[in-house]
Amino acid sequence: MMVASETPTALGDLFVLDLSRILAGPTATQLLGDFGATVIKVENPKTGGDDTRGWGPNYVKDTNDKATDLSAYFMCANRNKQSIAVDISTPEGQETVRQLAARADVVIENYKPDGLVKYGLDHATLRAKHPGLVYCSISGFGQFGPNRDQPGYDLMAQGYGGIMSLTGDPQGAPTKVGVGIADVMCGMYATIGILAALRHRDATGEGQHIDLSLVDAQMSWLINEGMNFLTSGENPERRGNAHPNIVPYDAFAGSDGHVLVAVGNDAQFKRFCDIIGRPDLGTDTRFATNTLRIEHRDALIPEIRATLEEFTTQEILEKLQSVKVPVGPINTVSEALLSDQAQARGTVISVPAKDFAGGKLQLLANPLKLSRTPVQYRRPPPRFGQDTDAVLETLKHPKPPK
Repeated sequence: MMVASETPTALGDLFVLDLSRILAGPTATQLLGDFGATVIKVENPKTGGDDTRGWGPNYVKDTNDKATDLSAYFMCANRNKQSIAVDISTPEGQETVRQLAARADVVIENYKPDGLVKYGLDHATLRAKHPGLVYCSISGFGQFGPNRDQPGYDLMAQGYGGIMSLTGDPQGAPTKVGVGIADVMCGMYATIGILAALRHRDATGEGQHIDLSLVDAQMSWLINEGMNFLTSGENPERRGNAHPNIVPYDAFAGSDGHVLVAVGNDAQFKRFCDIIGRPDLGTDTRFATNTLRIEHRDALIPEIRATLEEFTTQEILEKLQSVKVPVGPINTVSEALLSDQAQARGTVISVPAKDFAGGKLQLLANPLKLSRTPVQYRRPPPRFGQDTDAVLETLKHPKPPK
């Protein structure tokens, strides 16, 4: 659903200069754009723009049924932006970026540490001229530390940061999360940091540099498993879909597929055992509390698996829902995005885009729902460099007042 342009926005007075590419930085700037910020995405004409424009399949087709530079990957993090083609390795390109930075509230980049110093576009140089500028740098390992010069991709961050040691089948290989979650979470932290720095800037006039790394962000969301190690000194085990601190909490096979069961407390466990026809498990002293169920996990879980295999997945869902025991399906992506829940919540949006087949683009929506300043989908993901002339024309005119 398109939001009317007169709807108030939370960040409508913000100007964001986006020097980032791939996923972490673009995730952050897309979030800012969703809430009204003007986002100018600078793309390299030597490479045809953001790397992800070439990360297909799949690609949106134009009205002549030809593939465009809008890959599905690129579109996931680049709506509500204007794209300009600028070669920052040239003096002309550097001057263009400096002029844009002079108008910006925020600059965000994900070059290697000190990678922009030779162009005079690093945080120290720009903030010396514009002390109110909020400048966010995203890198693999951060601006300092022994690994600062190593490149960082989501896969490497998941490996270095520990999450892969916890993900996958206990008997199988360490496994990454199926999407670039380290990048996405880093982008979310970047957004939070930028908004906090802007709050400080608005109060004091003072900008600042935000130093954020994929690995730092990934380690921060080890959450309970990170704390399990810090508390016990023991490495957490890979448990597949099972939970280290709650039993039973896992994927279980029915006769025709799998369901998820998450028994959160002792009262739920008693109801669970009764409804599946195993009251004996509910009265067994070995399983009376969650702590005991963890201790005797290896005895309990096979009993539950053998019992649930006698029911269809629909029977399991209906039985457990009837007694308010947390249970749920394992949907495919299509089942999730086409579900009645997703439709009711507006999980998929349709954005008008007259130059493409069908005259519209389907995108994943921003999940935030604000009552007074809702998300606005003002611009579909841009073609490479499509706004270059229009943006450069604005530089010929005085900086508009805030």
